[in-house]
Amino acid sequence: MPQLIVVALVVLVLAGCQGGAGAGVDRGDGQDAASTNAADVTLPPTSGRFDYQLGAAYELDGGFDVVVRDATAEPAAGAYNVCYVNGFQTQPGEADRWLDGNEDLLLHDAAGELVVDPDWPDEFILDPSTEAKRDRIADILGQVITGCADAGFDAVEIDNLDTWTRFTDPATGLIEQDAALALAGAYIDLAHRSGLAIGQKNAAEAATAGRELGFDFAVTEECAAYAECGSYTGVYGEHVLQIEYTDNLPAGFDAVCADPDRAPLTILRDRDLVGPDDAAYAYQQCEG
Repeated sequence: MPQLIVVALVVLVLAGCQGGAGAGVDRGDGQDAASTNAADVTLPPTSGRFDYQLGAAYELDGGFDVVVRDATAEPAAGAYNVCYVNGFQTQPGEADRWLDGNEDLLLHDAAGELVVDPDWPDEFILDPSTEAKRDRIADILGQVITGCADAGFDAVEIDNLDTWTRFTDPATGLIEQDAALALAGAYIDLAHRSGLAIGQKNAAEAATAGRELGFDFAVTEECAAYAECGSYTGVYGEHVLQIEYTDNLPAGFDAVCADPDRAPLTILRDRDLVGPDDAAYAYQQCEG
């Protein structure tokens, strides 16, 4: 074999060993996960003051160490900021983005009617059933993810991954698990290419699959209420952000904090996540 060809082959082999597609992302806990074009990302702290501020963004004396805010809000000064992105349903007030030329990306029932979330009737369900649809959805919401990076957020959390557990009947609207996870994979690649860590939101039954797919950490609402915190911490270790709500607490918050499966950063919030000036505001954090 000519010498030049041998050299070229060696270069190609070395390049393949040094990263690129499928390169591992160091998660800080001794585990790697494959992610296409994954950037080096920083995971959320596992100690300090944590808040979940989707209803109202506000500051408190002493600031925060970790805070989650909506993509339309500004990051909190001096904190590790997680940007909320609704990755599997439309956001309230943004229906026109989808209805004007992209209605085929929304889930329809057997009668051809648009499917909405019964708990959030102003949110349509996205339809990730084909690769072509997933690509177009990712193109649209990719602008939100890159916008989070441009605004100065450190990470994103992708909400409503669990649509495949809630829409299971072709007559009323069906989401397949594999399709939902494939769309999640597209979001993971987008986030990592933007230098953002990305959190799995809820869907305890998919924690292992989500970890293997490339999610860097988890955000869980009400895992104590549904006895599933270990599903997250058993997979993501300390890199879990846990939120419980005052209107769905089977035992007292002290019992939540005493649970060995709970996340290091666990808080209790009011359901609407209002600000401190609202009478409904509630906030507590587990110590230690």
